[in-house]
Parts: sequence; structure tokens; C-alpha cells
Amino acid sequence: MIVRTSLLILTIFVFTYIGFSLVSPQNDSVSEKSDFSANIEEPLVDPLEVQLYKLQQRDLKIAVQAYFDKAIAAGDIVGAGVSIVKGDSIIISDGYGRRDINQNSSVDRETVFRLGSLSKGFAGVLAANLKSEGKLHWEDRISDFIPAFRLGDKTNTDNITLANILSHTSGTPYHSYTNLVEAGLPLTTIAARFKDVVPISKPGLMYSYQNAMFALCEELVLQATGQNITTSLTNRFFKPLGMKNVTMDYEALSHEQNVAMPHSPIKNGWRTLALNSNYYNAIAAGGINASALDMGKWMRFLLGHHPELMEKSALLETFNPFVEIKGSSKYYQRWPGHLKSYYGFGWRIHTFLEDDSEVPKTVWHHGGSVNSYRNEIAVYPESDLGICVLLNSNSKLARTVIPDLRQIVKDVYNTPSPISLQNPLEKPDRPTG
Repeated sequence: MIVRTSLLILTIFVFTYIGFSLVSPQNDSVSEKSDFSANIEEPLVDPLEVQLYKLQQRDLKIAVQAYFDKAIAAGDIVGAGVSIVKGDSIIISDGYGRRDINQNSSVDRETVFRLGSLSKGFAGVLAANLKSEGKLHWEDRISDFIPAFRLGDKTNTDNITLANILSHTSGTPYHSYTNLVEAGLPLTTIAARFKDVVPISKPGLMYSYQNAMFALCEELVLQATGQNITTSLTNRFFKPLGMKNVTMDYEALSHEQNVAMPHSPIKNGWRTLALNSNYYNAIAAGGINASALDMGKWMRFLLGHHPELMEKSALLETFNPFVEIKGSSKYYQRWPGHLKSYYGFGWRIHTFLEDDSEVPKTVWHHGGSVNSYRNEIAVYPESDLGICVLLNSNSKLARTVIPDLRQIVKDVYNTPSPISLQNPLEKPDRPTG
């Protein structure tokens, strides 16, 4: 209904007034020139195309607002920070609901959330970046960097590589020593404890999700660069990308004014929880904090629109399927059109069919939960599209929010128009501000 109304308005507009000017950027929800395609300064060949594109952006904003308003009214969530990226444009970066259920404090695009396991995606990209510079290699043995590390006999230990720990294929049982991470033990101490663990497979053969083992990549980064992972991520990505709200420690988060507080469900509502310090000893596994706007800038980078920071060929190594995730019980394996799921380096890679096409498409995805936050990020490379949702409650909405928003985007942009318009989900070369 929203789209039909917009097209009717546009048709009347075309026949009654041709010499229009563009909508002022000051009236848009966000007006940073480098982030939003609504701030178009170079005229397109057809000005009607610009106007329709702006109407579609407006319709998308209205539809996404309605989606989260409904979830809040139903009591499904407390608050959300959301970014949607198309190409090198952040077309949505907004907040919905409250930072704290007990206060009149609204979530906005710069409200900080804990990311949980979305942090793993940053570590995977950093490793690929260092690999492209020759400072690390996927075949590097963990025992060469952490001499106290043992898992099984010496032969087994010597075969565990950086690729194995980043893909959860080291052969350790599911979530081994996550309790030690949550207890705040140093990673080098945890590494030495693996001598008491019995491997469930040889390295590289079986997917078994880890936090403690994954986080050992931090020690490799430190030895390869002379910098800890927080410094490496900040200097290589966060500062150049203008991700101004990112922090990686409990102290910074606890002093943050614009922070979404975590919540747990109670009868007929939600209870505000305290922030905790879990995982700040294991940044790579779950210790990064960021806002929706930060994540929009990150997705724009992941789509390859910052080659000055990292060549796309090097970036894509992060998303090479390394091991298949078997079974059908995971929530993402029930997404529409799902075919198979794999794990690369800090990312899940799913293949799926869409719109009666026989050619599989790809989505790079990860979920995250920590301290009762629940988050989802998904990047659709063939569509040059990224979606990230940050929630300050462990809501079941997270299971379907990615395909739900993907469908909303498609509904808005793929509706037939009386005006010839490039489909922004298929044409990544649209001029932007």
C-alpha cells in the first residue's frame, strides 16, 4: 500500500511539475554526506530517477519503522539499532524503542550495544588483512605462537592451524572452556588448559563452535604485529572507517552515556540488567561494542567499497567456505530458500535460492549474544546489500529478522514502476554522495 501510494503521487507529480528540486538533506533522518545516498550532489541523467529513488528510501524507512514498532508493541523487543547498506550508501541507520525499559531514553543510530559473537567477524577480516601482508598465514601452527598449547598428542597439536581456530575445526568439543573465558582467565592460561581436553576429531574435519579456542588468534595477532588486537583493529579499520562509537573494554562501556542496557524477560514485560565484564579478556570471540551507524560503515567496507584499506580479493578470503555446518536444526537453516551452510573465518556462509531462480545466491552471516544482547548481521554480496540488527534483549525476533528485513527491502525496491529505474538491488554502480 505504501509503495502504490508513492507511485500514484509520483505520477501526478510528473505530469504537473517537471522543474522540481531535490529534497534537502537536512530533512533526511541522517545527513552525513559520506554515508547516505540521499545526499546526491551530482545530477543523474534523469532527475525523475532521483526522485523515485528518494521516495523508495522514504518508503523503506516507513516500512522498517512499522516493523520494529510492531515488535515493540507486542513486547518482543525493548530496543533496536538497525543499519541497511546498499553499495557504498547507508540507506537506513536508525534506532527504535528504548535504551532502558524503565527510562524515557530512545535508541538512536549512535547508541552502543555489545556485539557478542559478531566480534568474530572483525577478527576474521583482520587475520585476512595480515595474511595479505605476509604477516600471518592460514597454515601457521598455534603451537609455534603459544608453546604451552597442547591438544591431544604432539602430532595432533602440531596440525592445529590459524585456519582451524578461526573456522571452529580444531577438533575440540563444543564450547570447550567457554566457562574459563567467562571467568575472566587470561588467554595464555586457557591455552595451557587444553592439554586436559580429549579431541573429538582430527583438525580440519569437524565443525564444533568455540569461543576460547577462537580467541587464541589474538596471541598470533600480537606476535605478528607487535600490537594487541584492539590496537590493530582500531588503526586498520575503526579509525579509517570513522567508526567513532566502537569500544573494546568494560570500563569504556560502563562510562558510555548513550548505551542500550541489556534486558531479560519477566512476566508481562522486561527487566533491566546490569552490564557485565564477560569476554573483554577475549575480544576476538565477543568483546566488541558498537552502534548501528558503526555497523553500517563496517558493512560498506565488507562489500568492498574501501579498497584503499583492503583489496577485495584479500577480503574475500575471509568468506571462503572452510567447513560445512551439517544438520537442519539451526535457525538460519530454516530461512527461506536455504540450501547449505558453511563456516569461513569468523563468518557463516549460507547458500540459498530466491525468486524461483535456479542459481544459488550467497549470504555472509553471523549472530551474536552476550549479557542478554542479541544481534544479527548479514551481507548479500550479489545484491551489494548489508543488514545489521542490534537488540538489547535476547529476543526470538533475532531468528527471522534478517530474512524479514531482506523481504521488506525487496518489496520496496522491486515494485514495478511507471518510470524506468535501475534496480538498486541489482545495480551496484548507482552514483552516490
